[in-house]
Formats: sequence, C-alpha cells, structure tokens
Amino acid sequence: MKHGKRVLVFIGIAAVIFLLTSFTTIINFITDYQWFKELGYEQVFFTKLMTQIKIGIPVFVVLTALIYIYLLSIKKDYYKKVSILTVAGDEKRMNRMALLAAVFVSFLTSMAFTGSLWYELLQFLNASEFPTVDPIFGRNISFYMFRLPLIQRVYYMLISFIVLMAILTFIFYIILLSMRRPTAFDEVHEPETIRMGRGMNLTEGKRILEIAIRQVRMIGVIFFLILGFGYYLRTFELLYSPRGVAYGASFTDVHVTLWMYRAMAVLALISAVLWTVGIRRGKMKQAILGPVLIILVGIIGNGAAMVVQNFIVAPDEISKERTYLEYNIEYTKEAYGLNTIDTRDFPADNTLTREDLERNKETIRNIRINDYRPTIQFYNQRQGIRPYYQFNDVDIDRYEIDGQYTQVFLSAREIDSKRVNEQWINQHLKYTHGYGVALSPVNTITPEGAPRLLVSNIPPESEVKDLEITRPEVYFGELTNQYIITNAKEREFDYPQGEQNAEAIYEGTAGIRLGGFNKLLYAIRQGSLKLFVSGNITGESRIHLYRNINERVRKIAPFIYYDEDPYLVIDEGKLYWIIDGYTVSENYPYAAPYVGDRGNYMRNAVKVVIDAYNGTTTYYIADEQDPVIQTLGKIFPQLLTPMDQMPAGIKAHIRYPQTFFDIQAEVYRIYHMRDIDVFYTKEDLWDIAREMYERKEQVMESHYNIMKLPGEEREEFILSIPYTPKNKPNMTALLMARSDGEHYGQLVLYRLPKQKNVYGPMQIESKIDQDTNISKEFSLWGQQGSTYIRGNLLTIPVENSLLYVEPIYLKADNESSLPEVKRVVVFYGERIAYEETLEEALEKLFGAAEEVPDPVTPQPPAIEGETEDFQALIRQANEVFDRSQEAQRAGNWSEYGARIDELRRILEKLNQVSQ
Repeated sequence: MKHGKRVLVFIGIAAVIFLLTSFTTIINFITDYQWFKELGYEQVFFTKLMTQIKIGIPVFVVLTALIYIYLLSIKKDYYKKVSILTVAGDEKRMNRMALLAAVFVSFLTSMAFTGSLWYELLQFLNASEFPTVDPIFGRNISFYMFRLPLIQRVYYMLISFIVLMAILTFIFYIILLSMRRPTAFDEVHEPETIRMGRGMNLTEGKRILEIAIRQVRMIGVIFFLILGFGYYLRTFELLYSPRGVAYGASFTDVHVTLWMYRAMAVLALISAVLWTVGIRRGKMKQAILGPVLIILVGIIGNGAAMVVQNFIVAPDEISKERTYLEYNIEYTKEAYGLNTIDTRDFPADNTLTREDLERNKETIRNIRINDYRPTIQFYNQRQGIRPYYQFNDVDIDRYEIDGQYTQVFLSAREIDSKRVNEQWINQHLKYTHGYGVALSPVNTITPEGAPRLLVSNIPPESEVKDLEITRPEVYFGELTNQYIITNAKEREFDYPQGEQNAEAIYEGTAGIRLGGFNKLLYAIRQGSLKLFVSGNITGESRIHLYRNINERVRKIAPFIYYDEDPYLVIDEGKLYWIIDGYTVSENYPYAAPYVGDRGNYMRNAVKVVIDAYNGTTTYYIADEQDPVIQTLGKIFPQLLTPMDQMPAGIKAHIRYPQTFFDIQAEVYRIYHMRDIDVFYTKEDLWDIAREMYERKEQVMESHYNIMKLPGEEREEFILSIPYTPKNKPNMTALLMARSDGEHYGQLVLYRLPKQKNVYGPMQIESKIDQDTNISKEFSLWGQQGSTYIRGNLLTIPVENSLLYVEPIYLKADNESSLPEVKRVVVFYGERIAYEETLEEALEKLFGAAEEVPDPVTPQPPAIEGETEDFQALIRQANEVFDRSQEAQRAGNWSEYGARIDELRRILEKLNQVSQ
C-alpha cells in the first residue's frame, strides 16, 4: 500500500512538472489546432503528430525493453561472478536505476528519431517513382530523393546510439562498483588475496575485466556491422562527388573509390568476426586485424585515387571523363526542367518596317516605359493617403483593359502597424486592414512623366469597368504582422473620409471565435491581459492569426519552399494573393547544385492562392508530373487541389515565376552546351547580359513583357533574359518562358547567328552614351539640382528583328521629388531615336503610322480676320515652346516652368479661336 502511494505521489509530481514545463506548448498546440481546423487543414496538422506517435511510442517501448534487459544482464553477471549482496534492497535499487536509465536513453533516442525524421519517414513510405534511373547503380531516382536520406540519417543516429550505450555501460559499472558489499569470499580469503583500491581483491578485478571484455566484444561487433553498412552507403554518395571536372561520380570515383568502399564494407563484416574470435581467445592481434586492414585499405585506396587522378585521368581527362560529363549534362538538365527547351534560330535581321510594327501593335503598345522602382515611390507618395498606409511592393501582371491585353503594375494599400499608434486597441481592434489598390499600365504616363493610374484613391475609383473592386479590404497581406480581433463592440476603422473616418464590421468567414475558454486560451497565447479583460470582446468576436501571407503558408506547409515575391490579383471585384511554391531537393544524382547552398533539384510545383479578405489558403498543383509533389499528395491528401479547380479568373493570372526562371537561366548558361568537347573546354560559355541602370552597370534582371513571339499568332505574357558570350558584349541568345494558356511553362530559346555581330545590351548602352545630343542633355540634367536615371534596357524581338527600348527619368535632388519619364530611347539597326514619347521615337525611325481619315464634316466658312489670328497664335506658341526647350537644356527650371504656363495660355486661346 505504501509502495502504491509512493507511485501515485511520484506520478503526481511528474504530472505537475510536465504541466509547468510544457504549459506554453500545450496552449500553442490547442490554438494551432483550432487555426488549422478553421482553414480546413486539420489532417495536415495531425499528420506530423500521429506519425510521431505511431513511430515514437513503439521505438520508445522497444528500446526501453532492450536497454533494460541489457543493463540487467550486466548486473546479473556482476553479482554472479563478483559480488554477493548482503544488504537488503540493493538489487531492487539497481533494477530501478536500470529502468530509469533505460527510460531516459530511450526517450532521448525516440524524440530525436521522430522529431527530425518524421517527414523523411513519410517520404520513404510514400515515395513516387521518377521516370529515370541513375547511370551507375541503376536505381530509380526516387531511391536517392526519398529513401537514401532517411537511411543515412538512421545510420548516423545508430552511430550516436552506440556511443551513448558505451557511455551508459561505463556509468552503470561505476554505479555497481560504488555499491559493492563484502562477500563470503572476502571473509575467508582476505588475508591471502591482494587488495586493489578500496576493498577489491585481484580475483574480483579479473572477473570484472572478464565481464567488461564481454561487453566490449558485443559492442565492437555491433559497431563493425554498422561501420560496414556506412561504407556501403558511401558508395551511393559518390554520385554527388565534386572530384571530377563536373559534379557527380567521375572516372576515379567509379574505378577506384567505389571499389575501395566496397572492400572496406566487406572488411568491416570480417572485422566483426575477427573481433569476436580474437577477444574470446584473448588474441588481441587477431581482434584488431580487421580494423588495421580497413585503415590500410583506406590509405592505399586514397593513394591509388590520387595516382589515377593525376597520372591517368589528368593527361587524358576529356577521354576518361567523357561518359561522366554526359551524365552530368543529362541529369542536371533533367533536375532543373531544362531538357525540353524549344530551341529556335532567330536571324536578327534589320528589315523591320512600319508595316511590321502595325502587325505587332500589341507588342509595341505594351512596351514598358515605366519601371517598378520609381512606381512604388509614386504609389506611396501620391496614393498613400495617410501615414499609416503603405505599398509594400509593386507586382507585374496583365489584364484585359477596354478589350486590349495590357501589362500593368499594381500594389495593395496595406496598413503598416509600425505607423499606427501603439495603443493595444488601435493595434488589434481598430486598424485591422488595408484598403484598395493602385494600378497603372506599364506603357502609359501622364504629361508630367508619372504613371497613369487606372485604379486609385479611397474608396477605389476605376477607369476600367472590369477592374472595379467591390471588396477592397486587405485583412491578409505582406505587412499584416499583428493578430487582430474582429466583430468586437468597437467598430473597425475602414478608410479615411474627409474629417471623419468610415467604420465597418468584418463580414467574412475568417477567424476563431473567442467564446467559452477560447478567450482565456488566446490571452495566454498572446501574453495579453487586455485581451482577456477587454469589455469590447464578446463570444462572437473572432481572433485572426498568421495574417502575414508569407508566414501563413510556411505555417501550413513548411516542407514547401516559397517565392519571396507574392503578387496581387483582382478577380470579380475581390483581391487575392498568389505565391509560387517549389519542391527543392539536394539529392538528385549527378545534378550540379545551384539552389541555395547545395540544392540541385527544383520544380514550380504549387500555386498558393490566398483570399485577401477571408484568408482562405488553397494549394493548387502546378506541376502534376513532379514526383516530389506526387509524394507530398500521398502524405497530405487534404492539402493539394488539382489545378483544374482553380477559378478561371485567377488562373488567367498565373505566371512563370521569376525566381525559378532566374535559376534556370543561370544553369542554362553553362548547360546549353551539348557537345562534350565544347562543354569540357567551356568555349561556348554564356553570361547573363549586363546593362546600365540608374547610372551603374549591373547584371540584367529578367523582365515580364507582353509580346508576340516570332511565328506565333497572338501576343503572350513572356518572361525573358538575354545572354552574351562569356566576357563579350554582343548578344548570343534570348531565353523566354511562356505564361499563357496551354503554353504555360514552355521555355523557348532564340539562338542568334554566330556569323555576325548582334548588339548586346551594354553595346546599346555605349551607343546611347556616344550620341552627342543625348550625352549633352545628360550632362545638363546632371547639374543644377537634378539628376537623370536610366531605366531598364528592354530587348524586344519583333518579326525577325530586335528592337531596344530604354526610358530616361529625370529627378530633382530632394527627398520629396519623384522620378519622371522625360525621354525614351529606341535603338534599331544602327539608328537611335531619343524623343519625349515612345511613339515619337518610333516615328523617327520608321515613319508615321498611316491614319484612317475621319469622315469629312462640312465646316462653316471662316470669318475674315480669324485665320490671321489663328496663324499668329501658332507662331507665338512655337516661339514659346522653343524658349522653354532652351531653358530646359540650360537647367533653368524656373524659366522652363514660366514658359510652359505661357504656352498653356496660348493653347487655350487657340482652342477658343478654333471654336
């Protein structure tokens, strides 16, 4: 009975300690479950937990039993051969200590196993096959992607476990010796024995040594078996070897190192046998023969590898490594989705005519003369409305505007909580959401050179019927970092309205109700007493967590890699965010690593859509052929949704992701080479083209453009980047990714002729600098309190020719000034145009477009004297305009403004006369 009470007391104390140490974890677990359930992803939430329970509990129970039995066997041998206990209770005490040690070690091991390996284990059990096998061992790629990583982790954990067991064995012996009691043997033979240390005689020392040797023998056998398994695993790691001229197993790896590892694996098994026999017979030379042979083979093997690499491979490297170079090229292109690129020859002729421009008028109309960097400044300064509103980023997309396919910039107007009064009620109940968007076409500017807004102001005003926004509130975005509480007694701030503010109550479906115990739970979770005691919060109030969309998707599915640049979409009057998700791995054989530190496989497998008002987060499968996302779908069937279920209005705005494209472009600048000799010598290595931006040289960014590809029927939304030969300025190719309709995801390479020089972007930049009229104006603009900014140079294929366009901005040297587009440079063939608008520049190069005459309307006869006044006003306007241009070139901006005002008054008179 007393024993039962002690057990109950012990359990009670353990429970209290557990609650105190795990209280926060329990609260977070409950509230996170409610959040996942609100989103409809409770299966995703429980998958990790249930896997850890299903694996962790059996591992814990089995290990506890095995370790306990192992420690009891040590105790039994010790008591049998060394010491007979004479004090009652010692044996029971040792049993309890053995059980406690077994439980402790098993708990640590099972926690380490299930805590870090649950996802790898699920991948192992649900692995989808790849369409290819590796070229050395003939195993399906899925073995390397899904199975080998888990096996390697288990191997290293086994090594750690053996070391831990050796330490535990040593400690257990120390405890046994510390509890040693006098034996009958001691009383009879003590005078005749040699005492050792504190009460131990020589005979007992020998017996303890015998027991210890038996344990060493057993641990040694297990160690050598695991060591042999490790050498076997290292044979597969050769597929990621950096030794040769390209990533992956090389000639030396396959013909020397591979066989060395195989020999060492066999020797490890032989070592286990020799170790057992040698220890049992007391022949140490025999026991250590195996380890000596392993070390010797390792030394000889590594030496042989150096000899083969330096004296056999190096003198004839291209011949010896040819096969392995082929493997590297093939598997690298497969790993990055570059093996299906459509390569087309592009003549780059200088035969473009005005008629060609007319046939490609949608391409010309969508040439971008605005830049996203000045645009974000313009949005924040002109459309910020209030200090707490912030446009975080400008997104690039395309919409049908007045029946025309148009590329646009757009950005959400969010509330930056850092700019809101820090009072709790303001942060969490009052200022809960942003409001509306700013949207402007990339190809149109105002007379002042600023972006022309098609959607602006609060409430949103749209010049385009299809872009009217009926649900402008942004509860979930890129700056929504605070939790908020809606449907409280305190009405939310909606938007500023004159001297008063419009208020609203949340009408959406998001949020977790704060009725019952939830109010207390979330007050504890958020560490906020005000949340618990506030009279504004009722049982119908809702708390919204993880509102930052980047944090939100990583909370739901951290095993997917996400793009850092979410973009906004307007569909049926509502706002949505799209985030590209990638499956990334470092385990693809022979593929050169270009993703992060070691990643060598990447697919844009997921498109995540987040409702900016309701927070609904949907994962759509963008690449159904990706075995990694197929495996993920087996593990989390609730998570993924087929792409054909994506609403058509949102699907029209998916785009090829710039992050993925930039990595592919970087890989392809090397791996476009198919000929092994050319690849080996790197004689056709490419670079990403360079350009001047602002006034500095930089590597070009990839650009989205609407254009009609040569040979295609209609304009498309295209992402492109130009290549130049290594260390040369001329252009050699254009890589493009298609984003529209059935062509989504297709990569096209336009290969330029090598027999003639095609100007690269930096050569065009030099041509601009060499133009005397342009350089003169640049010099003037660089003085007198202003500066010029060179925008991105766009390379645009039209028919079989290339057109280059670069906008030029002017900015005054003060913080409140905004860059404004003042000139557009167009380069074609060997000619350059530098005009105020793109249309004027194209007219200078290709002539004016033919205009369809309007129907002739009879005009009343002119009154005598009016014609002379009209002509005089025209002459006066021309003179004033010329003087304004002189003032501009001189940098006399006050004179320039005065002349522009005078010109405006003359034009008003002209208008009155003409009427």
